[in-house]
Amino acid sequence: MERGKQFSSMASLIGEPARAIMLWNLLAGKAYTATELAISADISAQSASMHLAKLVKADLLTVESQGRHRYFRFSKPEVAYIIEAISSLVPNDKLIAGEDNDTVTSGIKYCRTCYDHLAGKVGVAITDRLLKQKIIVADKKEYEVTTKGMKWFGSLDISVNDLKKQKRVFARQCLDWSERRHHLSGALGASLLDKMLTADWIRRTKGSRSVTVTSKGQISIHKLLGLNV
Repeated sequence: MERGKQFSSMASLIGEPARAIMLWNLLAGKAYTATELAISADISAQSASMHLAKLVKADLLTVESQGRHRYFRFSKPEVAYIIEAISSLVPNDKLIAGEDNDTVTSGIKYCRTCYDHLAGKVGVAITDRLLKQKIIVADKKEYEVTTKGMKWFGSLDISVNDLKKQKRVFARQCLDWSERRHHLSGALGASLLDKMLTADWIRRTKGSRSVTVTSKGQISIHKLLGLNV
């Protein structure tokens, strides 16, 4: 009974409309000020501060002061996974109106960031190819890297052993709200996204979570995984 009450309290905390919008915007992986989050939720700065204080108290968000500004972000990656998973319950046409998920080749459904890892059609396709080539294998709600995978990630200067030493989840199955299938998240997913950004395989879109796959990225991804994106 007590667990049920705690769940109800957390669900109400996340589900309040203004707070839900602010949490959705934080999936971009950036830290935002209270003013920026207030604008995104179309509420007053005073109201935003009240909502944010509740989210910080519940350990859903953390706040960092820099000069005169205070920046809010998710307290841990698991919070982002929960918000993304809740999004998968919403019909696609309600989340992003006007896009055909079967034909779209750009935009947030095609390729986007989900907090600190790659999502969308491209993110799911890459995860599928990693599984098909036995670079990773599914293990309940997580992924494990094979011996072949250790070498594959090593060729990208991604140390699997070092990532496993981090306190966060190593490689997690994150349910993609637009594809309704899993993509790679966790420390391994974050490192792969960082590699792709640093190598200019993908580029962020200003003011959006969508990312663009560059011509260099198309060539590199096809060479590594035999995947056309």
